[in-house]
Amino acid sequence: MSTRTDAPTRREQILKEAARLFAERGFHGVGVDEIGAAVGISGPGLYRHFPGKDAMLAELLVGISERLLDGGRRRVQEAAGDPEALLGSLIDGHIDFALDDRPLITLHDRELDRLREADRKRVRQLQRQYVELWVTVVRELYPAPPETEARATVHAVFGLLNSTPHIGLLGRTAMEALLRRLAHGAIGSLAD
Repeated sequence: MSTRTDAPTRREQILKEAARLFAERGFHGVGVDEIGAAVGISGPGLYRHFPGKDAMLAELLVGISERLLDGGRRRVQEAAGDPEALLGSLIDGHIDFALDDRPLITLHDRELDRLREADRKRVRQLQRQYVELWVTVVRELYPAPPETEARATVHAVFGLLNSTPHIGLLGRTAMEALLRRLAHGAIGSLAD
């Protein structure tokens, strides 16, 4: 989802490898030594960057929720009142997340309940705000259906887009095009 071209920081490298390993083997199936080895430092060296695995998990799950919401808000500003362009931009942004950050989707599905309650509440709060952003745009484009139907449609589209870790990819370009068509089709069904 990021368009940065500079090298990732050590902290970002640790988070990326932690996400991959947690998604592959589960939070409790991975030790700090393995995460450290994946980035070329000792397990105890990780403690210079994070107090422990729990902090890594929290930063990964809270962080992706913050990135999605911040990206959505940025898209709202860039679209300047054009709901159709905004919807396309929101869909494209979420597709980038779904294809580029697949381990985070798996991690969220499996490990959200492992977060401290305050972190879990923060993730849910950010997710609700992200959903509301989408619902507002969808309702601007399709005001006739009840809000509950628009909300259910947004959640269904998220389910569709977030299914990418569970299906074989066609290749990035083909999968991106397919997901875009399916998302637009699902939301466009509100016009019927």
